[in-house]
Amino acid sequence: MATDRYGNTLYACTPEGAAHLDRAVEALLFFRPEVTPAVADALAASPGSPDAQAFAAYLGVLGTEHTAAAAARTRFEGFLAGCDTSALPARERLHLAAAGACLAGDLHGAGDLLEELSLAYPRDVLALFAGHQLDFLTGDAVRLRDRIGGALSAWGRADEHRGPLLGMYAFGLEESGHYRRAEETGLAAVERHPGDVWAVHAMAHVYEMQGRVAEGVAFLDDRADDWTRGNYLTVHNWWHYALYALEAGAEETALRVHDAAVHHEGSAGLAMELLDAAALLWRLRLAGREEPERWARLADAWAARADPPFYAFNDAHAVMAYVGAGRLAEAEALVADRRRWLADGEGAGERLALSNHAMTAQIGLPVCEALLAQGRGDHAAVVELLWPLRRRIQVFGGSHAQRDAVQRTLLESALAAGEHDRARLLLSERDGLRPDSPYNWLGRARLADAIGDAALAAVARERAEGAAKGLRPTAPGLGAVPNSPR
Repeated sequence: MATDRYGNTLYACTPEGAAHLDRAVEALLFFRPEVTPAVADALAASPGSPDAQAFAAYLGVLGTEHTAAAAARTRFEGFLAGCDTSALPARERLHLAAAGACLAGDLHGAGDLLEELSLAYPRDVLALFAGHQLDFLTGDAVRLRDRIGGALSAWGRADEHRGPLLGMYAFGLEESGHYRRAEETGLAAVERHPGDVWAVHAMAHVYEMQGRVAEGVAFLDDRADDWTRGNYLTVHNWWHYALYALEAGAEETALRVHDAAVHHEGSAGLAMELLDAAALLWRLRLAGREEPERWARLADAWAARADPPFYAFNDAHAVMAYVGAGRLAEAEALVADRRRWLADGEGAGERLALSNHAMTAQIGLPVCEALLAQGRGDHAAVVELLWPLRRRIQVFGGSHAQRDAVQRTLLESALAAGEHDRARLLLSERDGLRPDSPYNWLGRARLADAIGDAALAAVARERAEGAAKGLRPTAPGLGAVPNSPR
C-alpha cells in the first residue's frame, strides 16, 4: 500500500496517486496555484482515495467561495455514496468526517475532528493545514497557535516541512499576542524557506500589531522577490504593505498598491481579495478620503457575486463596499436578507450553515448594521451596536489586523458622536499595544480638539508627525505585479 512522504499509509491509493498528493501538499504549504491541478491528478489516479477526496473537499471550503463549496459537496457526496466508511482506517475516517462537516457548514465541528486526527497522527500535514485555516476562519486564536504547537514535537529539526509548520505556528503565536516568540519563529521559518509566504504573512502581522511600520516595510521590501508573484497570498501581503503605507501617511502609495495589486480590471473577483480591497478603502474613507470610482468598481464586483449566506466575514466587507459606493439600498438589501435567513433557519432551500449561522447572529449582522449606520451618519447607532461586541468580535473570523477596520469604525463614530469617555478609553487601549502609532496619536489630537484642550492637541499632532517621519514606503516590488503603474 502506498504511503505519503511523511510515512502515513494511504488507503486505496496508487503510487502515482501518492506522488500527486505529495505534490499537492507541497503546493498547499506554499500557497502555490499548482495545488488545484495536483489534487485533480490525484483524484484521476486514485479516485477511491479518501485522502484525495478529503483534500478536494477542503479546497472547496477554505477559499470561502460558495460556488466552489457547492461543487465540492456534489463530488464528495457522490464518492460517499459508493464508499463503506466503516471499513476505512481511522485516519481516513476522520478525514472524511471532517471534510463532510466542512461541506455541511460546521467549521467548528470540522476543526474538532481534525484536532482529534492530529492527536494520533501529528505528521498528517493536510490535517494540520486544513485545521489551521479553519481556526483562522472561525477566529480561534488559541487553537490557531496550539494546533500546530502541539504537533511540532513530532517533527525533527531536519524535516523539510518543519519550516512551513513554523510559519503557521508563528501566525498562531502572533494572533494570541506572543509577539516576541512569533517573531523568532517566523524569522526561523523564512530562513528555512524564503518562499514561505504564510510565514512572510505572519511576520507582516507581527510588525503591524506592534506598530513597527518601518521594520515591516523593510522586511517586505527586502523579500519582494519571494512573495510578490506565483502564490495565492500575493494580494493579501500587498494589502499588508498598503496598511503600512496608510499608517505612515502615504495614502498615494497605498492607492498605487490598491490599483496595481489589490483590485484592478484583471482581478479574479474572489471574496478573499475583494474583502482586502474593501478593508483598505474603508480605512481611507474613515480618514476622510472617499474614492468614489474605486468604490463603485468594488461594489460592482461584490454585486456580481450575489453571495447567499455563506461566511459572515465576507458579508461585512460587501456592506463596506456598498456603503463606500453610496449604494445604501444594496447594503440594506443584504442586511435584510441575512435577517430573513436567521429568522427562517435553513431558508430558501439551502442547508443550514451551522457555523455561519452563529457567526452571523452573534457578530456578522450587528457589524453589518453598524457599517450601514455609519454610512447614514448615525454615529450613535454605530457605537450602540459595536461597543458590546468589541471584545468578542473575533467570533466571526479573520485576524486582528483585518478586524481593526471595524474597531476603527467604533472609534471614529465615538469621536463623531461626542462619546468622549468611550473614545478616550479606546485610544488608551490602542496606545498600550501600539504606543508609536501615528493613527493613535492623531486620534488623541482629535479628542483633545473636541474637549477644548489645544495644548494637548498640538502635542499629539507633533507626536503623530514624529512617529510617521521616515516611514514612507515606496513599494519597490510593485513593478513585478501585472497591471502595475510603475
